[in-house]
Amino acid sequence: MLEEALLDNLAAQAAQAPLDDARLAELRLAFPGLSLTLCSDNDVPPKLQPVRGGEGFSLYLVDAREHCASLTNDAQNASGVVLALHDDD
Repeated sequence: MLEEALLDNLAAQAAQAPLDDARLAELRLAFPGLSLTLCSDNDVPPKLQPVRGGEGFSLYLVDAREHCASLTNDAQNASGVVLALHDDD
């Protein structure tokens, strides 16, 4: 389960600098034990709503309880977060 405060904190910290591989490594250090993945927002199904967002990015939740991980809107079953970068256009 991912707490609202953790998601708020992650979104705030993610917004402090441009998201790239180096910034992702910093966020992983700041949130040990939380699975964080960086991708393009174009890779996320359009029907899924982000749980948080910021300038140039959206946060989506990951449910890894089953054999294959999947995106979810259910924070009760979430174990990770995808940071999805928006296109510049």
